[in-house]
Order: sequence, then structure tokens, then C-alpha cells
Amino acid sequence: MKKVGIWLDQKEANIITLSDDKHNLKTIYSEIETRERFPGEGKQYGRFGDQYLNGEKSKKLKIEDQANRYLNEISTILNKADEIMIFGPAQTKTKLEKLILHKPQLVSKLKEVINADQMTINQKIAYVKKYFK
Repeated sequence: MKKVGIWLDQKEANIITLSDDKHNLKTIYSEIETRERFPGEGKQYGRFGDQYLNGEKSKKLKIEDQANRYLNEISTILNKADEIMIFGPAQTKTKLEKLILHKPQLVSKLKEVINADQMTINQKIAYVKKYFK
């Protein structure tokens, strides 16, 4: 029986798999660029005649696309799990929860989504072991 605990934030996801009193850790790094800077960047808008163009919408769509790819990569790994718990500090865990709730094969496997602070790798592993005990 595979039990999976996922600690995630916007930068990385630590997927801790427990099976037969052994644990396995896999880290997935996101490619979400929250602050993209260009050399020589000046104004935050462009002026064309009487119109001002702002790149905020395209930046937001790019970040959402990167986040969706990141969460979909995590959810494909979860297909092999029997029980899933998600924990972490940011809003990314709730986005993953919403994604899981739209996938019928994963809904029954999700046990809980928990708020948690920053932790070391050893603390994350101990937290998952304690949760599934």
C-alpha cells in the first residue's frame, strides 16, 4: 500500500512515498517565474499613440500556464498512490487540491490538505510518517 505525502509551494514539491516501512523522496522543481526581469527594462508600459499597453495580462497567463504544468506533473505521479495527504505553506496546495477534485481516480485517495510552515527534508519525512501511522 503506497501512502504519499506532498509538501509543496510555488518553488518545489517534495513527494514522500511510504511503502513497507521505507520512504522514498522525489523533488519536482517548478518553472514558475514570478519576477521576470529584462536587461535595460524601464517603464512598465508601452505607449503607442494615445494608447498605453501593459504586459500584466500576458505575464499572469504565463504564470498560470507554468503553474498548471507543474501541478499536472505532480498529479501524474499521484495515480500510483493509495492514500494522499498534501501539506505546505502557500496557496499552491489548494490549487493542487482543486485539480485532484476534478480527477475521479484521485478524489477518493485524497485524505487531507494541511497548512504547514517551512520544514527541512527530515522534518517533512517525519511529518508524513507520523500522519500515516
